[in-house]
Amino acid sequence: MLSAKIDPISITGISEKDVEYIFNWFNLHKQTFYTLGWSFLKNQQQMEELFYRSILKVHKELPRFKSETSFESWVTSIFIDFCRELKVDSSLKSMEETEPRQDLFKALDQLNRDAKEAVVLTYVNKLSHEEVAYLLQVSVERIKESLFSGIQSLRKEMGYESNFKGCKEYHNDYIDYLEGAMDRSKKIDLEVHIYHCQDCQEDLATFQTVMLTMLNLTERIEELHIPSGFMEKVKNKLEELEKHSQLKNKKRNRKALVLAGVFAFIMGIGFFTGVFTNLYYTWTEEDQELRVFLQQDLGERLNLKAESDGVKITIKSVIADDIQTLVFYEIEDTEEDNQFVMNYHDGVIVENEHEILSRVAYPRHYPPDLESDVNKEAKNVFQGKLSLMPLEKDTETIKLKISKLQKLFRDSFEQNSLVAYEKIEYKTGEWNFEISVTKHPSKEYVLDEETEVEGIPVRFDKLIIAPTVTILQYGINNNKSEKRIEALNFDNLEVNNKKVKADMYGSSYLHQSMDWITSHTHFDPLFGEKPKEINLQFKSVHLSYEDQNTIDLDASKKYPHSFKYAGTTISIDKVEVGKPTQVVISNHEIENRPYDTLQFRIVSEDESESISMEMNNEGVLVDKKGIKYDINKSPFVYEEIEQPRYLFTVQNIRLHSNNGGEKVVPKRLEIYGYNTTKYLDDVVKIKLD
Repeated sequence: MLSAKIDPISITGISEKDVEYIFNWFNLHKQTFYTLGWSFLKNQQQMEELFYRSILKVHKELPRFKSETSFESWVTSIFIDFCRELKVDSSLKSMEETEPRQDLFKALDQLNRDAKEAVVLTYVNKLSHEEVAYLLQVSVERIKESLFSGIQSLRKEMGYESNFKGCKEYHNDYIDYLEGAMDRSKKIDLEVHIYHCQDCQEDLATFQTVMLTMLNLTERIEELHIPSGFMEKVKNKLEELEKHSQLKNKKRNRKALVLAGVFAFIMGIGFFTGVFTNLYYTWTEEDQELRVFLQQDLGERLNLKAESDGVKITIKSVIADDIQTLVFYEIEDTEEDNQFVMNYHDGVIVENEHEILSRVAYPRHYPPDLESDVNKEAKNVFQGKLSLMPLEKDTETIKLKISKLQKLFRDSFEQNSLVAYEKIEYKTGEWNFEISVTKHPSKEYVLDEETEVEGIPVRFDKLIIAPTVTILQYGINNNKSEKRIEALNFDNLEVNNKKVKADMYGSSYLHQSMDWITSHTHFDPLFGEKPKEINLQFKSVHLSYEDQNTIDLDASKKYPHSFKYAGTTISIDKVEVGKPTQVVISNHEIENRPYDTLQFRIVSEDESESISMEMNNEGVLVDKKGIKYDINKSPFVYEEIEQPRYLFTVQNIRLHSNNGGEKVVPKRLEIYGYNTTKYLDDVVKIKLD
């Protein structure tokens, strides 16, 4: 059970560079996540890759973390996504199982994906139905259906009859009844029926036995041994990646400051209109981002100063809205050539935080801007910004207390090296500020528009325009099991001929109601008059299709053998019985291929036999234009590829018997469906009243 809670406030102080903080959190909770991962995967190489990818993803998306859900639930959702991906990840090489899998884990391997995930998260990790529904982005009723299906299958694996004999109209009540979540009147009706129905008594008893068996699995977690040095190997992979990564060099032209005489001339001719304000800040404010806010009259220059032990801090301005409170600062080392940055809740606190700051939104993290003109050229001055939670009231006084600053090692940041985290140095002192701040309101516009993406309804509910960010609220209707949208990505949003880009990390889940999953996508801030028309451009959509097909397998026949599936040709290249049995599936079609990955399993002649599959896969990474990339090239900068897709070309499957070493004789290949990425360039035009 993910019972260990992380202090949410400590998360806000984690720098985007601080992979080590994320690693240490995983290390603290490694037993819980190792057990969850081992429920899906089968060897140590996959487990190392699972932790490695999850740590990187959590680190990258931490600024997007919202407090509407718990931190551990958010991390678990990322962890589960990689569990799914690594089931068929071609970048891994096959290995034999490095430790025996417990009987219950073997039984779980036989469940379909929906049932397995619901059972593991509910009974192994002991999450509520609502938490599981959030993690899997389905309804609570769908979770209960998957649990019933999973328990029915596990029932067979534990030696009971495969089918229930009792009355079908009561099947859906078993879970609520055994979990004590049933209404009293309904509970009495069920108990009266069970008293008179022998078949339902037997069904409920075996159902309860399976549930208790799964619930008791966590008591044996300590039996699942984590190999010595496991987390050290994960950390080594992280360090190796960071050594080969480099930040892009960005070229920006610096505008020179205008002489004071120019100002005297302009003021002398009475140039006191809004144009003067615009020009004034253009000429005098070096921070380009702050300059825009000042030009829009969304803040004022404060220039509050405090000095301690040779380091002077200037609070240049504060911009507050309903989403966050942005503090723009400058730090100058007056004695040496050092640059320093602030990290919230790491030596930087708001003393009256609980009285004046609201928790309706979480502060965002902004990495140090190494490419601004001042920060590049000055060796002892650094300009940055700090995000705080939004104000409770329209006007508040922030009591900002700073006792520690982090020294900026520019070379380490530019090389993006994990080694830099062992080189952290701080400057201590005492810098105190009292800052009067006025909050600027956000504007919300009801959209009430609906369209379809690949035949699936998508509705647009709301546009929120705040001074520091633009937010689109939208919903996806995923009530059709045969096709689902797993992720919808936007390219840009255009309002009144002004175009802003979408956050590169995509949507954030908000909530689910009935068949609609509601999410937010963040865009750069917009300034100006009330929007009259919105042009919203899509970028891509990730889909999962349910498309079942069964192919007979016979090791005595000659191979290869090809068959058509989803509009493409798939080849079965080999079926060879042995220890292990090998089945090789390939598809070398790349251009216009309808799927990225397949969802399938192989059934043996003895259908009651418990088997496990290992895969050594080959594939190719292609971008939106169809250009292929070598994933083995080092360094490999995945983020620089335009909307990459990973397509499997060869899947070498090895089958092992879990029943005492007998050879697995494959009988059929069962394909459940497939996943695919489709690129979009559609533009939705939404008119506002």
